[in-house]
Formats: sequence, C-alpha cells, structure tokens
Amino acid sequence: MRKSAGGLFPTQLGACLATPTALPDGPSAGDFYEFFAGGGMARAGLGPSWKCLFANDIDEKKAASYSRNWGDGELVLADVGTLNSEDLPGSADLAWASFPCQDLSLAGMGAGLKGARSGSFWPFWRLMQQLQQTRKNPNIIVLENVCGALTSHDGADFRALITALTETGYRCGALVIDAVHFVPQSRPRLFIVAVSDEVKLPSGLTGKVPDAAWTPAALLKACDSLEEQQRKRWLWWNLPKPELRQSLFSELIEEEPSQVAWHTRAETKKLLDMMSPLNRKKLLEAKRAGRRVVGAVYKRTRLDEAGVRQVRAEIRFDDIAGCLRTPVGGSSRQLIVVVEGEKVRSRLLSPREAARLMGLPEKYVLPQKYNEAYHLAGDGLVVPVVRHIARHILEPLVRAIRAGRQEAA
Repeated sequence: MRKSAGGLFPTQLGACLATPTALPDGPSAGDFYEFFAGGGMARAGLGPSWKCLFANDIDEKKAASYSRNWGDGELVLADVGTLNSEDLPGSADLAWASFPCQDLSLAGMGAGLKGARSGSFWPFWRLMQQLQQTRKNPNIIVLENVCGALTSHDGADFRALITALTETGYRCGALVIDAVHFVPQSRPRLFIVAVSDEVKLPSGLTGKVPDAAWTPAALLKACDSLEEQQRKRWLWWNLPKPELRQSLFSELIEEEPSQVAWHTRAETKKLLDMMSPLNRKKLLEAKRAGRRVVGAVYKRTRLDEAGVRQVRAEIRFDDIAGCLRTPVGGSSRQLIVVVEGEKVRSRLLSPREAARLMGLPEKYVLPQKYNEAYHLAGDGLVVPVVRHIARHILEPLVRAIRAGRQEAA
C-alpha cells in the first residue's frame, strides 16, 4: 500500500505549491528519503525545492494525514523492518529519520535503543547499510530525537548511534536546537547530521570548537564519552543564529476553536484549585496586569510537603507554550488560561493552535478527531527548525556533492 502527500508549506517559507509535484525550474535543492514521516513535517521544512523520492511510516492515521497534505505517490505504509533497499527508488542526497522517541524520553521506561519503539532505528540503519553495498547510500543522514538520547543508558545509546554512523563511512556532528528560537514553544531536540567521507566539506560549514548556542552541557558530556576513533570523525557544525523570533503564544490563540470548547466556570475553578501557592501568585499577577494575558498549563504529579503525590496545574505567562506532548502514556494535554482582569477562562489547546506551534501553515489539513490531530502535532518536527538546518547545512552540502560530481565527470 502506497500513499503520499503534496504541496503545503509554512507561510514563513513562501507560497504553497499549486500542485503536489510542481518544482521550480532547474535541479532540485536535493532529493530525499523521509523515514518515520508522520505528517510530513520534515518534508514541509525542507521546502518546495527539495524532491521527495520515498517516505515511510507505520501509523495508518499519520499516513492518512500525510496523504491528505502531500498527494499520492511516495509514501509507503509499512513497518520499516519489512523494507529492503529495492523498495527505495533512485539515489537520494539525504535520508531524514526522526525515529520514535518514547524509549529514549526522560518520561519513558528507559529501554533506549533496545526498546520496541526507539529500537526501530536499527531496521532503518540496516536499510542504509544495504544501500551502501550498492553505492546508493545517501551522502547525508539526519537523525532527530529527544535530548534524552544523549543520556539514555549513561550515554551508551548516543555512542551506539555515533558508532553506527562512523563505522559506515560517515563523519557526524550534533546540535541541540530549541524551537523557541523560531516559534513560541519550548521544545529542545537533538539533531545528528552525518555526511559521507566522500563529500568535500564547504569552507566555513564546520568549526574547530562547538558553538555554545547549540551545544549544551549534556551534548558536551556525551561527546566527551566517545571513543577516540569516533572523536576523530566528529564535526562541529557552524549553524548561524536565526533572526529574533517575532511571534508570541498569545497571538496564536483561537477565540472560537472548532474542535475544543471553553471550560465551564466550575471546570475552570477546578483547574485553578490544582495550582500551588506559587502558581496562584502568578495568576494573581496576571489579573493585575491590566491587559489580556494568556498562560500555558500542564498538569503534573508532584509531591507535597507531606510527601503525598498530588496533581498540580502549573502555569507559565511568558508568552511561550510548554513542549507539546503526545496525549498517550499518561502525558497530559496542554491547556490554556486566558486572563482579562478578574475574568478567567480555560480550555484545552486546540489542534490548530498546536499546529501553529509546530510552524505548520493554516492550509495544512489536520485530522478531524482531536486526539489524532494533537498527536500528529505533538509527535512531529518544528518546521522552521528543519528549514534553518536545510538552508545553512544541508543545501550547502548538496551543492558540494554536485560540484564534486561535476569535477569527477
């Protein structure tokens, strides 16, 4: 069964394509495979000048969204473990793999790369090894996951990823990018960018020392734990800082959302009663602000002074949403609180608001069911982050690859 999708891109990135297969005149910026594709957010971030040769996901509901938004042709709905290199058409410049994070997440059970979900990296990697045997392996590979991948099993899972890449003829480096630089959502994620030994790196694309903006202490510690041979093949990518973010969380809020309803007064009071004294103080300050204030709320289980576990509603009023989560496995869904003087309203974050927080365009078609739409957004990539990486690292690499081929011809 094959499905795919076509032609919607974030408004920040330019106009939408008229047709799913339309491309600008001339060669594409790059050809790519999109694994663990979800709703196609990597595809959206790469942009219309990139050509998708193949996309894959195992989730039927996500695949349906991919198909609705990207047309038919490229998506294969299947377990990545059932695929072989013969299933992958052409020869791609890039393979993007945002493999499942649940077993690497700090909220997970700690199975790591041996888990049933995050362990799906290995079947993907088997495909890359098969392609290498026929010299069709992509020159660039991007792995994306939660920052827990740096510390899972005391760093052993991170070392396993880097070992897989470096032993297969790739040099690699990593970046931790918080989406808050691009959208009003706090969402740090790990991006490992690997490039084949055969590619001559453009001048200035890498540096001798890490950039503190994209290299937190956890990444430095993980790098320090690498073996000598891995360190020799390590790269520090030069990624410029983006322009100052202009959007605010409060600007993304719908007054009359279609898929969620505002809480009753009793429901709002129940939510506010879950707040600790510190969070109630934040609410009081918001009431005194003399203007409309929007807060983002998550319910979390905390220990009180007596050591008893209680569900607390924790709010932030910095015009930034908390990191979107998938509403499964006990994770709560994000709520919003709108304060206008003494008037306080609350409700769940709407799917469209969640999509906006991921940088998706208004024309992106979301599932009609709330949980499916929220899950699609919460489990995806922040589109402008992908675009930033593509513009400043991936596209220069593809230009270098093509220049090398011309020299060799």
